[in-house]
Amino acid sequence: MSLEILDQLEGKIKEAVETIQLLQLEVEELKEKNQSLNQENESLKTEHHNFQERLRALLGRIDNV
Repeated sequence: MSLEILDQLEGKIKEAVETIQLLQLEVEELKEKNQSLNQENESLKTEHHNFQERLRALLGRIDNV
């Protein structure tokens, strides 16, 4: 009977290890995706800032007319 219990325990441990490994891979993928999205976000912030500056300059020119 105790041999069966050890076999079941071994199976559950193997399953847990596989699950942990899969989750670690998923975490790494999500970290990479997050980094990519952060870079895209920074690029969009810069673009937005440049757009605002150009718009302010154009509005300033209109005010001078």
